[in-house]
Amino acid sequence: MNRPDWHIVEQWIAPGSRVLDLGCGDGALLAHLVERRRVTAVGLELLDAQVAACVARGVSVIQADLDQGVSEWFAPQSFDFVIVSQTIQAMRNPEILLAQMLHIAREGIVTFPNMGYWRNRWQLGMRGHMPMNKALPNPWYNTPNIHLCTLSDFEALCAELGVEILDRAVVDQDRRSSFWLRRWPNWFGEHAIYRLKKRG
Repeated sequence: MNRPDWHIVEQWIAPGSRVLDLGCGDGALLAHLVERRRVTAVGLELLDAQVAACVARGVSVIQADLDQGVSEWFAPQSFDFVIVSQTIQAMRNPEILLAQMLHIAREGIVTFPNMGYWRNRWQLGMRGHMPMNKALPNPWYNTPNIHLCTLSDFEALCAELGVEILDRAVVDQDRRSSFWLRRWPNWFGEHAIYRLKKRG
């Protein structure tokens, strides 16, 4: 089933583009983009079951560990877009992945759960424990998310790395936008979606 946030990503990607999805999971997003935007798609994924799911969907996939780096796999500007969807917060060195993705592509699209979301703040501040919800379903001791951040944190990292933010969308737990999300994104946005390029 297509998610509402996929529509945002789809609108940012030009038809016929070369697209790489880092941490592509089961390949559903890439398959969607192939169908809707006629992109040339490649995914990188570590887990055996997810790689098998990509193959079953007909998505080209390379089995690789993103924490080992991606620059050696591809020449500079090999792609028009690199997508890192709900993955960057699970990387040991997200700043390295961010720099490398913009070395191998003209633009990048990054999505992640927003730790600044009001329910996360409430659970941590009022209940005294790490948040668990639809966006962050795992307990603290068994989660792949090791570098959670807010929108402000991510934007500060982009500034530090010389990354220009071309566009930003913020959505709720149902992956939809609203007036409140646009007015106070760091409070009411559960998921953030950024379109980026290397400055200059």
